[in-house]
Amino acid sequence: MKFASSTGLAAIVTAAALALTGCGSGSSSSDSSGGAVDGKGKTLSVLNGVISQYPEQQKQWQADIAAKFKAQTGADVKFETFASANDELTRIQTSVVSGQGPDIYGLGTTFTPTAFATKAFVTLSEDDWKKVGGKDRFNQAALGISGPDKDHLAGIPFVSRPFVMAYNKDLLAAAGIDKPATSWDELAQQAKKMTKDGTFGIATGYKDNFDPWKFIWAMSIQAGNPLVDGKNLKFDDPTVKKAYETYFGWLTKDKIVDPASVGWSNSNAVAAFASGKAGYLMMTTSSSIPTLDKSAVAGKYEYALMPTTAPGESSPKGDGANAASILSGDNLVVADYSKQKDLAFAYIKLITSTEEQLIYQKTFGDLPANAEALKSLTDPKLKPIADAAAKSKATPFTGAWGDIQLALLNVTVQSIPDLAKGSLDESGLEARIKDSQTKGQASLDRASKG
Repeated sequence: MKFASSTGLAAIVTAAALALTGCGSGSSSSDSSGGAVDGKGKTLSVLNGVISQYPEQQKQWQADIAAKFKAQTGADVKFETFASANDELTRIQTSVVSGQGPDIYGLGTTFTPTAFATKAFVTLSEDDWKKVGGKDRFNQAALGISGPDKDHLAGIPFVSRPFVMAYNKDLLAAAGIDKPATSWDELAQQAKKMTKDGTFGIATGYKDNFDPWKFIWAMSIQAGNPLVDGKNLKFDDPTVKKAYETYFGWLTKDKIVDPASVGWSNSNAVAAFASGKAGYLMMTTSSSIPTLDKSAVAGKYEYALMPTTAPGESSPKGDGANAASILSGDNLVVADYSKQKDLAFAYIKLITSTEEQLIYQKTFGDLPANAEALKSLTDPKLKPIADAAAKSKATPFTGAWGDIQLALLNVTVQSIPDLAKGSLDESGLEARIKDSQTKGQASLDRASKG
């Protein structure tokens, strides 16, 4: 299946209800009046996450973009990194308290509400948007979690990363499966059919620093539990326990994941799938394409929406059908304490230009936030990912979300010792969920008062 270059991915994305708008301006660095920003003798500090799947490529990209920025502005770029969600939150908190730190933060979209709530990052004016090439440069759907409303935005979209699952077409066919699962129950049933002789139905990483909570979020939302209902946290709802039992049960009860996955990160799961040893790769993104296209499953895999029907249900509840993924990606925010904001905006203008976004997409696989760059993509493998983007649901825009997200993740972290033994202590799980409910509600209470 090929898509004509005249329509490309844009037609798919538009049909999927993503509002692509006009193209951005060129990649030259300038202030809002059009003059070049002079950064000679200055150093811009940029914080972003470690790309554990592509460490060498990330180092090379940083070196290349620093050289281009130096040529444009005369300024150097110093890169700093964080390796986990806990580290990400700590860096935000530390800088807010001290009033110093990086000029630019590259944050996961779910941490944008936390950053915004601190009031320590620039709420973008029309003049600021002009400095980064104009708001119309960006895919408007990517602005969905840039601020609490369209008039108060702090996050400038960098990449979009909707979550999907990849499946091995040969393994599904050999098991007599004609199409990917659309419910979590069906997924487990299909996975059992593919689990034999060292091959497992599902590849996932229980020790990943970012992904485990997203399974619980998805299954809960799809069961009709929004997790945050106004000022109330709903971790103590039975749907949350059911979600953890399903997710952990793949290992302890169904035996459809490699026992070693209790110690895996997402990159380990990608590697297992790439070697042809798993039927499904869960909670992945287009960033897996560069690896998979050079692997044993090249030409043998496709992407599909993750299930949208909660465990034990026959159909999605409420808005569950539109919760195939969190609204996911990376946003760039500029620290209010920065004394070189124009230089920061010039850097953002460079890395969100059409040319640089396409280079980044080719290297790391993430979908561009730049509308023109996204419009130019024609790879048919990206269609399900575009569909997932249309069926993505934003996490609640509350300053407490960073803590709430970590509370969800920490239930998995604290369950690892049990999982490593191949078992799940129900009373222990209930206690962890209760503790997370208490801590998360306290954070939500503080955010509500603020």
